[in-house]
Amino acid sequence: MMKMFAYLTILTALCAIPAMAAPTTLTGVITDDMCGAKHMMSGKSDAECTRACVKHGAKFALSADGKVYVLDGKTSEVSALAGQKVRVSGELKENTLTVSSVAAAK
Repeated sequence: MMKMFAYLTILTALCAIPAMAAPTTLTGVITDDMCGAKHMMSGKSDAECTRACVKHGAKFALSADGKVYVLDGKTSEVSALAGQKVRVSGELKENTLTVSSVAAAK
């Protein structure tokens, strides 16, 4: 019985590992989760569209490698770099990146 309990404990721990957030750094363009990689407001720059969409309920996002990741945290820093190519570091869980740092990419 003790062996079975030990096996179940180990199995449960191993199954939980992939669900934990992973530290990551991605390079891409700051956008919003509504527009994604292609902005929809004609006559507006990508930065203006991104900020307008966020003002109306969208979330800041990063378009990188053909995917869109929702950004959580450091909102004022992210907003200042809207529409620009950036390098973002943080904890990635599913499609949400909790931002620990963001800077313009060179």
